Amino acid sequence: MCKSYFSRFRETGGPGCTKRFIHTMDMFFIAVAKQVDDHANECSTRRDTSTCKPCFALIEYALQIDLPDEVTSHSVIVAMEEAANDYICFTNDIVSYNKEQSTGHDTHNVITVLMHARGLDLPKCCAIQRFDDHQDLDRQVAMYIEGLQNCMVGALHWHFGSSRYSGQDGHAVKRDQIIKLLPKCPL
Repeated sequence: MCKSYFSRFRETGGPGCTKRFIHTMDMFFIAVAKQVDDHANECSTRRDTSTCKPCFALIEYALQIDLPDEVTSHSVIVAMEEAANDYICFTNDIVSYNKEQSTGHDTHNVITVLMHARGLDLPKCCAIQRFDDHQDLDRQVAMYIEGLQNCMVGALHWHFGSSRYSGQDGHAVKRDQIIKLLPKCPL
């Protein structure tokens, strides 16, 4: 699958964008392999297993821009990418927590990790605030920042429109902002 879309990506993707896509996909595959190895130890590599980082390279590709390395490595851009990644992961983990806690497969979920590591209860783990609105550096950076914001919103739309975690109740969860926890399966 990766070879198929990467062959099309290379046809029009800029050199910097292509390099970032290759690097972030490599990070993703390494993190997923590490997650499998560390699963028994309940270690978390959440930021890299989300596939957000390769999607951020796809923002450049879709917009037909190729940001210079000095822009993509700038501390403001890196912080914004981390914030967008964390937001997307965190919203995924909030929505998926119910299904995962009921089956006992929640060791990679940041909600579970925070509850155990910090002794927090479920409501305290679900408070989100991090993405800061930074002013654009130029037109392409502004477009890229909008792409990061669209990724965050798109992840929410997908979660509420998909039956993966909420069954047919996704629209009600979106409207009411309440997720009814499933009973845990016996071990």
